[in-house]
Amino acid sequence: MRLSLFILLLASAPALAAHKFEDLAISPKGEAVAAVESEDGAGAHGTIVLRRVSDGRVLRVIDPCAACDYSDPVFAADGRLVFLGRDRAAGTVSLNLADAGGHLRVVATIKGLAEAPRFAPDGKRIAVLVTLNATKETGATQAGARQVGEIGESSDEKRIAVFDLAGIVAGDAVRPISPAGRYVYEYAWTPDGKGFVASTAPGDGDDNWWVATIDAIDASTGAVRPIAKPATQVRFPRISPDGKTIAYIGGLMSDYGSVGGDVWTVPFAGGPPINRTAGLKATITSLVWLKDGLRGTMLAGADAALVRIDDKGKVATFWSKPVGLAAGDAKAAFSLDGRIAASTVVDFEHAAALYAGPVAALAPITHDNDAMPAPVRARSVSWSNGGFQVQGWLLAPANADPAQRAPMIVNVHGGPASAHMPNYIDANGITADLARAGYYIFLPNPRGSYGQGEAFTAANKRDFGGGDLKDILAGIDAVEKIAPVDETRLGLMGGSYGGFMAMWTNTQTSRFKALVAGAGLSDWISYYGINGIDQWMIPFFGKSMYDDPKAYWDVSAIQFIKRAKTPTFIYVGERDIEVPPTQSIEYWHALREMGVPASLVIYPGEGHRLRDPAHAADMRKRTVAWFDTYVKGAR
Repeated sequence: MRLSLFILLLASAPALAAHKFEDLAISPKGEAVAAVESEDGAGAHGTIVLRRVSDGRVLRVIDPCAACDYSDPVFAADGRLVFLGRDRAAGTVSLNLADAGGHLRVVATIKGLAEAPRFAPDGKRIAVLVTLNATKETGATQAGARQVGEIGESSDEKRIAVFDLAGIVAGDAVRPISPAGRYVYEYAWTPDGKGFVASTAPGDGDDNWWVATIDAIDASTGAVRPIAKPATQVRFPRISPDGKTIAYIGGLMSDYGSVGGDVWTVPFAGGPPINRTAGLKATITSLVWLKDGLRGTMLAGADAALVRIDDKGKVATFWSKPVGLAAGDAKAAFSLDGRIAASTVVDFEHAAALYAGPVAALAPITHDNDAMPAPVRARSVSWSNGGFQVQGWLLAPANADPAQRAPMIVNVHGGPASAHMPNYIDANGITADLARAGYYIFLPNPRGSYGQGEAFTAANKRDFGGGDLKDILAGIDAVEKIAPVDETRLGLMGGSYGGFMAMWTNTQTSRFKALVAGAGLSDWISYYGINGIDQWMIPFFGKSMYDDPKAYWDVSAIQFIKRAKTPTFIYVGERDIEVPPTQSIEYWHALREMGVPASLVIYPGEGHRLRDPAHAADMRKRTVAWFDTYVKGAR
């Protein structure tokens, strides 16, 4: 079939809706899994579905609130299940308890936001992170609250609340245990049930994760005892079954939701943290502590793996594939004895399926998405540059003619501490749009990314747009040796840090015919003073902009703007607090003054990511049109 005819048929055929599996949890003995299941699409209502691990058979469907969005199913040691139900219209979240006999009741109704329910060791209480009377959605990528009135004097607080499962608590009766003014990011019960180990920081939760500490919090009084102030960012704090040791993932993590680093431990009594996996040529991406030791997930080059970390830091791999993994509390869920595991698994060509079974032999137990089409064909690409081994992904249109040279778009990931990992390319995304339009798509993981070890992740400190851009350009060379990519028809795009890279690349090379910059940074000097998450830059630059302005100015695209010649489409959210729209305005204004073709769209009410389907569709349409105009016709 000719490629043009294939694209026409794809465009005219109705898109199949993928079945979604979210917030996966596994029962203590590993015989059942629970997940929030729904059909993909705007406004789709999910349900809590329990399935048998052995064959995926549906055991029970729970759906007590037609107006609610469900999340966070968690099993107790005796098999009871709690989950959250958010009623957006009412502005409340219900904490629901389902017992083994099928009885369901509401334990608490919370005004505001809630997440991460955790059963106490005795099973009689449950803790929840609550944000009472929230002014915005949780997280810096969400649209910020309106900046009016006196600024910076108050912020949302995420705190621990504890509920006795024998009673019912509602509304204003919800009383957090952890102190006011201290934002709790993650937490776990201590084995004796008397308190919590948590990562916390005072003040603005959007900004201060990068200076978070590990603390003990008393479950009765809320008293806080400092345990450690790590030199790294902290994710997945876990406490040993004997209550003596805390483990966590520590690393150079530039976004809260993007996790990667080494495994560190610190005594619960306090003391200096110790890196247990120093020198590991891979990235630990999630962590749990079971009775027989630490389990987790790892990214090693192209492969995601389920691993065990022993008390000396040795990492043993149980199961590994070039896939993306997801679960509720981590990227994989484990039975209490660690013998059974489950995860939601995807790759570029296959939509989500639940995988479960013995930890070394996970296999699909659902087949709802087996008929979903693959708009691309994916392959991992590796190359060497600057003393590093670098990896990325090349996506070709599903029916691309290998004898016909084609244009290619390079998509640079955000972060910079992150990675392109396998994710199903559904019909309603920019990658599928580009593939339908006949483009190859290259997803590089240059230095600064996860997957090659912490030294690789830290290799772009004080070198933004330097070695990582060289890695990307060398990756294009590698791709052109194995695929029919037309060197004269290249484009580059990216969002967040990838948006910075698009803006910066315009001043460093003329290799690309068009650029698309989403929520990009054009001027690190002005950015430092206007964004809502300035603390993230200190680990990368070493000092604040006020102490070392030259380091920030040296990597600012605006400094070199007169070199920019490449047409650029720019878009950003109106209420983006991570990268405020003024960065895009500054860059767009400069390109216009330089006579370079440029277009800027600011999407109303949006944050760092476009959540409104209409806005996302408009961005995709404009992106493809921009590349069609300046890349496809280039010779």
